Amino acid sequence: MQKIEHIGIAVKNLEESNLRFAKLLNTTHYKTEKVSSEGVLTSFFQLGDMKIELLQAINESSPIHRFIESKGEGIHHIAFAVENVNAELKRLKDAGFDAIHDTPKQGADNKIIAFLHPKSTHGVLTEICSEQS
Repeated sequence: MQKIEHIGIAVKNLEESNLRFAKLLNTTHYKTEKVSSEGVLTSFFQLGDMKIELLQAINESSPIHRFIESKGEGIHHIAFAVENVNAELKRLKDAGFDAIHDTPKQGADNKIIAFLHPKSTHGVLTEICSEQS
């Protein structure tokens, strides 16, 4: 693991949340992106060498919709930058971590991603990601 790449925050309304986080962080979001495969609309704020990712569900089958329904808005996941998602996912699975994704997939912000199940990471949904080559 190289660093915390971003912290994902589930929100009900991305437009309103962008305004609130712009005030909080004293900067504007630099990108909004739809990730249809995950059923989310995302927005990113850059903070030094890490990011804050806001996530709004775009349909009821979205993991973000289910998260907000059961837990409310708030921190959804922590993402760690890695050199190679495939190699790191194999290492983590070999070390006994439960993966949500058996193979990495396309994520937002030009990243290849995979998630570890929170039951194997003390309740924290953990994402590993690397730049798409």
